[in-house]
Amino acid sequence: MTSLVLAYTGTLVAFALLDLVWLGYVARGFYQSQVGALLRTPPRWWAAALLYAIYAAGIAGFVVVPALDAGSFPRALVAGAAFGLVVYGTYDLTNLAILRGWTVGAAVVDVLWGTAVTAAAAAAGFGLARLAAAAA
Repeated sequence: MTSLVLAYTGTLVAFALLDLVWLGYVARGFYQSQVGALLRTPPRWWAAALLYAIYAAGIAGFVVVPALDAGSFPRALVAGAAFGLVVYGTYDLTNLAILRGWTVGAAVVDVLWGTAVTAAAAAAGFGLARLAAAAA
């Protein structure tokens, strides 16, 4: 049970911090220029918090726990990237299909970001759980 909690915690903290830095600082101007008319200011923070909690649970359950069971860091990284590609690809391609203001550029960058940040979050969750198991 402890490894599951640590897998989730490491995943959640890494994902939330990386995504908040990306959206709030690194790529803020890019998203503003691509889909600015669609952005809510300020964001609905309760919805963002709920998204992070649910998405981290998905990463932990579908990626990190199986990688821990297999004892494979590369599996956490690769499966995390694949999970991110599927989830962000679904989101961005849906937006591209139905929203007038969603751009191809925003979709491509966001899918690449989602793939990378999900892999990193899965790696962090895996690493924290393994570190704790090794220390125990």
